[in-house]
Amino acid sequence: MWEELLYESGLNEREVNSIMILGNNPKMKASELAKELKTTRLDAYNSLSRLQEMGIVTVTADRPMLFSSMNVLESIEHIIDMRKQQLNRLTEGYEDLSKNIKAKKPVASKTQSNADDPRFAVLKERSHIYNRLKKMADESEERLILMLGHYGILHLCRNPTALEAVNTAATRGVVIQIITQLDSKTVRFFKQLNDSVEVRHSNELESLGFVKDKSEVVQYLNIEDNPVGRGKDDAALAIESQAFADSHLNLIDTIWENAVLFETAVARYTENKINDPLKLTIGEGSFLKNVTSALGINEELPEDDTPFDPEAFFAAGNEVNEARIQLSEGKLSNLKVLGIDISLMLRQIGNRVGQEISFSLRSIENDIEFLDEIMDWWEYAGLGNLQYDVDPTFHVKVGLNHPPLEDPDALPMWEMDDGIIEGALRHRFSKDEDIVINRVEGTGESDNLWNYMIVKQSHEPTELSD
Repeated sequence: MWEELLYESGLNEREVNSIMILGNNPKMKASELAKELKTTRLDAYNSLSRLQEMGIVTVTADRPMLFSSMNVLESIEHIIDMRKQQLNRLTEGYEDLSKNIKAKKPVASKTQSNADDPRFAVLKERSHIYNRLKKMADESEERLILMLGHYGILHLCRNPTALEAVNTAATRGVVIQIITQLDSKTVRFFKQLNDSVEVRHSNELESLGFVKDKSEVVQYLNIEDNPVGRGKDDAALAIESQAFADSHLNLIDTIWENAVLFETAVARYTENKINDPLKLTIGEGSFLKNVTSALGINEELPEDDTPFDPEAFFAAGNEVNEARIQLSEGKLSNLKVLGIDISLMLRQIGNRVGQEISFSLRSIENDIEFLDEIMDWWEYAGLGNLQYDVDPTFHVKVGLNHPPLEDPDALPMWEMDDGIIEGALRHRFSKDEDIVINRVEGTGESDNLWNYMIVKQSHEPTELSD
């Protein structure tokens, strides 16, 4: 658009709007322009003054003064001519001054800073930040990491020179890694990346920035709220420091290992389901201690050498073998002895199922309608019944068709069943930082085993949309 070209020329929003208004409505009073701009007369005069200095706005001597402007096309042509003249004067001046100057090698002084000392610079506006990314991509030798958050890929693709530099670096053999938070609106933009660029999805890293090799980091300080805006308010800190880059890489590598492959994460939007790998915690504590205790090896190893006793050796071996035979009987209680918590594992599986159900219902904006759908699914699956109430706070009552059993060798499927509703509620409501979900014991009856309290952090009931 024409306005964008005027922005690129260095004009601010009020100056651009002044040109647009005056170009179509010549001979306006400053007060009339201020009203159109929805600003004060003083601000309007300031904008008109700068545009007069540039030769874009002219004044008709009258009482009060009347202002006119070139139209948009004439304004852009005028600015281009000005920039060309400035560049020509700069080039001529440089050539005149450099004719008789001989290159001299500067002598390093004792006070001169070391080239390896950390250096930093503040970058303002998105265009300048991505110009720095282009430079980093051009100079990268081994590795370039881009942390793009939700909409960084959109900004990268809207800056063709930076995008080309990143893709060119990838073809040179530089390892390009991108950590992003995939969104249905931005998935298609990743097709513009070179095939060798590695992309992973992670919700653990929201900050934006770039890391080149082990030498340079660009960290965003501020980003414009509007994802499709021009990024005039974007700001970043560029830091050239090996120590700082190393510390950043340690964090990034940890997040990268736990991030989800791009193809797997994309399935959320192409297949409407979560295919991310499910990582289970099977237990806690020292497994060495659990195993030795289960095998009856309770004595500590002697610090000093002791004479070999064949009878004691074979007796201890027989005891261990008998313990192993007992553990091999296939009882769930034996797994607990070894520190493997089946209840915890089944609850985690249930949480994942609940997350997938909530994800499939994400298009439902009405919270009550969402709960109604969950209740219908719960009953249709034969898991039990769900109810919600508002006394004393909004909560969901969980009833199971297969409640907990006292048998230690029974497979605790109730943990998975309850985990499903827990996962669905947390996935739906925990995105709001002000909402807390607490699981509390119910009456103990089969239709009210547990309650999930959905409350504000101020301990007031949450107002669900209806």
